Amino acid sequence: MSHLKQAGSFQLGHRKVHRMGYGAMQLAGPGVFGPPKDHAAALAVLRAALEAGVDHIDTSDFYGPHITNKIIREALQPYADDLVIVTKVGALRGDDASWNPAQSPAQLEQAVHDNLRNLGLDVLEVVNLRVMGDVHAPSEGSIELQFSTLAKLQQQGFIRHLGLSNVTATQVIEAQRIAPVVCVQNQFNLAHREDDALVDALGAQGIAYVPFFPLGGFTPLQSQTLTDVAARLDVVPMQVALAWLLARAPNILLIPGTSSLGHLRENLAAAELKLDEKTMAELDGIGNS
Repeated sequence: MSHLKQAGSFQLGHRKVHRMGYGAMQLAGPGVFGPPKDHAAALAVLRAALEAGVDHIDTSDFYGPHITNKIIREALQPYADDLVIVTKVGALRGDDASWNPAQSPAQLEQAVHDNLRNLGLDVLEVVNLRVMGDVHAPSEGSIELQFSTLAKLQQQGFIRHLGLSNVTATQVIEAQRIAPVVCVQNQFNLAHREDDALVDALGAQGIAYVPFFPLGGFTPLQSQTLTDVAARLDVVPMQVALAWLLARAPNILLIPGTSSLGHLRENLAAAELKLDEKTMAELDGIGNS
């Protein structure tokens, strides 16, 4: 528990969570599709995360699909009172493992009920609308219909708080006119710094920013600077990348994912890694090069 306390906490909805959480995406099979190769290991990783003090888990019913949420339910029910499970809706998986938009009101409503059923919950703590204009990057376009659909489900008591994923700053403002936004989940890391201004703007409003792909995701970040810093500090590059994100802004919440107990311990240990000003400046240079 001491690990995680060192990184502090931040408000997520009406709860405070440790800034180091856990992303469940990798609990499914290869390509986030189908069952895990080792079901028992997937259960063990989730239980170990909670034992280490993790109180924020990120998931979605389109991971698998349905697989990840069922594993979370099997591993962790009855859920701890302080556990915040954040899910997202807005996509469907094709039989070929493709990621397809599912943005109609009927599809969004179905997805919310699928999450409730597969997680075994009466109400979802936070639901992010995953915008699919461009599958792997934000693109402009109105999200009023989709976000209004989720706001209605919130009013009906199925959802406690709403968030956004894969969005532009303009879309955040549009959503906020409809209902409060408690978090934004976009790609952001040492090399992908397009959201620098958004991170700070959300922080000023007390809104959590949750970066995904801290090491570049499907196209891993290749950086000699990162490798050199990690070697100097005697840690692995992922720990440096996570520590940089924690140092970047107090409203950043991390959700690194893994299906390995060893990697889980490494990721959580990054909460204790402090980077001095010189090292931060060195790392900042990666995004500016």
